[in-house]
Amino acid sequence: MKKIVVIALHLGYWLLYLLLLLLILLCLQIGTNLKQQPLFENHRFAIFFTTFAVLPAILGFYNFYFWVFDYFLLRRKIFLLFLVGLLVSFASGFISASVITALHWFKIGPGVFSESLSISLQITFIISIIALLNGIVALVIKGFISWYNDIKLKEQLMQRNFETELALVKAQLSPHFLFNTLNNIDVLITKNTEQASQYLNQLSDILRFMLYETKGECIALSEEWAYLEKYVALQKIRTSNLGFVTLEKLGNFSNVQIAPMTLIPFVENAFKHAPHLRHGNVIRIMLEVQEKTLVFLCENKIAQNTQKELPSPLQNSPSHNRKGGRGVGSGGLGNELIQKRLLLLYPDSHLLEITSNDDVYQVKLELQWQ
Repeated sequence: MKKIVVIALHLGYWLLYLLLLLLILLCLQIGTNLKQQPLFENHRFAIFFTTFAVLPAILGFYNFYFWVFDYFLLRRKIFLLFLVGLLVSFASGFISASVITALHWFKIGPGVFSESLSISLQITFIISIIALLNGIVALVIKGFISWYNDIKLKEQLMQRNFETELALVKAQLSPHFLFNTLNNIDVLITKNTEQASQYLNQLSDILRFMLYETKGECIALSEEWAYLEKYVALQKIRTSNLGFVTLEKLGNFSNVQIAPMTLIPFVENAFKHAPHLRHGNVIRIMLEVQEKTLVFLCENKIAQNTQKELPSPLQNSPSHNRKGGRGVGSGGLGNELIQKRLLLLYPDSHLLEITSNDDVYQVKLELQWQ
C-alpha cells in the first residue's frame, strides 16, 4: 500500500476520534449551567481533557501498531498478544495518569494519584481502557494494511513469475543450443547409435521439463538436479575432456522443494562464458543440502576475451539479504530479473553472492527455510 494512503488512513482515524471527543464535549456543555463559562473556552479543562482522552489513545494506538502487531499478532503468539496488550494498555494508562497528576501541580485538572488508592486505580483503569480500545483499532488498521500488501505481493509474484517463465523459456530454448545439440546427435547416429539415442532421450526430457514441470510453484530439488545433469551431459558432447565439468551434490535431497528453474540460469551462464576453454576442470557445480539451508555453488573459468563482455555490477542491497555482483550474462536471464524473482520467492531467506576476478566467475546462492 502506498505511503500516502497509509498516512490518509491514520489522519482519517484521528479526525474521527477528535470528532467523537468534540461531540462528548458538546454534550458536557449542554449539561452545564449556561451562566457558567463554557467548557471549551476553558483552556485548563481543554488541556486536562486532551491528556485524559488523547494521550493514552496515541500511546496505545502506536504501541500496538508498531510493536504488538509485528512481534505477536503477525507471529501468531496469541497468548502473549493478550498478555502484552494488557500490559501495554496499563502502562499507557499509568503514564497518562502520571501526566495528569503532574498537571495538577499547575492547577490543571484533578490529580489522579493525589486521590485515594481506590479512586486512583479506577481512573487509571478507565484511561487504560481508552488505550486498549485504540490499540485494538490499531491492530485492525495494521492488519488491513498487511492483508492488502500481501494481496499486492501475490499479484506481483504471479506477474513476475509469468515474465520470468517467458524469459526462461526464451533463454533455455535458444536456437543456438538446440542447433548444436541436434547436430552433435546427428553426427553420433552414424558412429554410436545407442549413445545418440541416449542423448536424444535426454534432450526430450529437457524439453518436457521446461514445457510442463516448470508450471507449478515448486518442484522436487531432485528433479531440478536431474535437469542439470542432463543439460551438462548434452553440453559435454562437444568436448572429449571428461573433466570439463564436475558435478557434486551433498546431503539429503528427499522432501526438499524449490522454485522451478532457480539454479538452471546460473549453469547456463557458466557454459556461455567458457565456450573456448576445453582443457582441465573449467566448470564446477556443487549443491549441498544442510539442515535448513540449501547451498548452491557454480563457478567457471573465464577466457580473457570474454572478461570484458561481462555486465557491470548491480548495486548492493543488503536490506534484502543479498549481495549483487556481476550480471548473469546477456542472452540469458539478467541479474536484475533473477534477483527480483529471488526477492519475491524467498524474501528475507536467501543470500546471493556473485563475484568475478581475472579468471574465475563464481555464483553462490543460499536458500533458507523453516
